[in-house]
Formats: sequence, C-alpha cells, structure tokens
Amino acid sequence: MAADTVGTAGSTAVAADRKAARRGNSRGGKRDDLAAWLFLAPYLVLFFAFIAAPIVLGLWISLHSWDFTLPNKPFVGLGNYRDLIDPGSVSFDPFWDSMKATGIFTVLSVPLLLIVPLGVALVMNQRFRGRTVVRAVFFAPYVLGVAVVGLLWRFLLDTNIGAINSILGALGLPDSTAWLSSLPWAWVALVGVTVWWTLGFNAVIFLAGLQDISPELFDAAKVDGASSWQPFR
Repeated sequence: MAADTVGTAGSTAVAADRKAARRGNSRGGKRDDLAAWLFLAPYLVLFFAFIAAPIVLGLWISLHSWDFTLPNKPFVGLGNYRDLIDPGSVSFDPFWDSMKATGIFTVLSVPLLLIVPLGVALVMNQRFRGRTVVRAVFFAPYVLGVAVVGLLWRFLLDTNIGAINSILGALGLPDSTAWLSSLPWAWVALVGVTVWWTLGFNAVIFLAGLQDISPELFDAAKVDGASSWQPFR
C-alpha cells in the first residue's frame, strides 16, 4: 500500500513537472514568436506601404475613368483593359509601343546582364594583388541611387557638352551623336548604362557561387587533363 502511495505521488510529481515544462516552453515559444514579429514589423510596414498598397490602388484606378482634373471618377469595369486591344482607342498605340520597347530592352539587356557579370566574376575569383580594390570598384556604381545615375549619364551623354562625345572627338571619331534622342543610339545608351549600373551586384552573385565550388574539383580536373573550358562548363 505504501509502495502504491509512493508510486502515485511520484507519477503526480512527474506529470506536474511535465505540465510546468510545457507551460514554460509555450511561454518561451510565444516570446520567440513575438520577437520574430517585432523584427519583421519594419519590413512589413514598408512592404504594405510601398508594394502592396500601390498594387491595390493601381488595380482600383484601372477600373475607373481616372482623371485628376475632374472631381468624379466613374467606374468603368474592364473598359480600360478592352481599350488596350481595341485599335480604335487612344490607349492602343501608346500601350503596344511601350510593350514593344520593353521587349526590345529585355532582348538586348538580359544576355549582357548575364554574360558580362559572369566574365567579371571569373576575373575577380582569381588571386591577384589588389583584388579587393577591384571588387569594390566594380560594385561601387550599384550603391548609387537611380536619380544620381540618371543625372550623371545625362550629362556624360549630352550631345553638345557630354564627356562621351568629347572623348570621341579627341579620338577623331564622330562627336555629335545624339545618344539620348536618336535610334539606335538611345538603345545603346540605355542598355549600356543599365549593364554598368548593375554589373557589380550581378558579378557578386556569380562570384558567391564560384567561391562555393571546392578548389579541389578544379585541381582534380587539371590532373585529369581537362581544358580551361571544360571545368567552367
């Protein structure tokens, strides 16, 4: 009988300890969840303020005849979207011209945004003196804001006083190219500036992947007689 009493008391104590541990874990889990949400809060505020809210507002505006100069903005449903495929509407030509321009820019820029940074990453992955400085120089343009990049290259590419045309003239080349207002030079300027601006960031992404590859694999490839191209492939 005494043994049963002791066993029951022990079981009760163990059960109580388990309940206390569960309560402690639950409280600790809640504190961890609260801390996680507090860390996420600034990002969530910015996300909803600058991404989610503008998307919802844009969809709302697209369903109305929106004119800031008029007090009333009547609901038109999908009328604005129908105008985009109606050749007789005033929105048809501007919309499809913009889509064409987007397609051209994508076709011209995406290959360069992959090939050029990859080549730079391969160079930066080599061991040579001043490698850190070279990496910083290539990455530096990416930290510039859009407005700064736009103003800088607008001055450099100016037809009359731009540094680019001045350098071309000093080399005996045509120095009156309208880089910003004539085709195809406007495309050359736009794609070139985009590649220059994002080169450092894209190269760092490629470099991180290259550095994750064990050097032993390259050494083994050399021992096996692989060419310079085969390990890269």
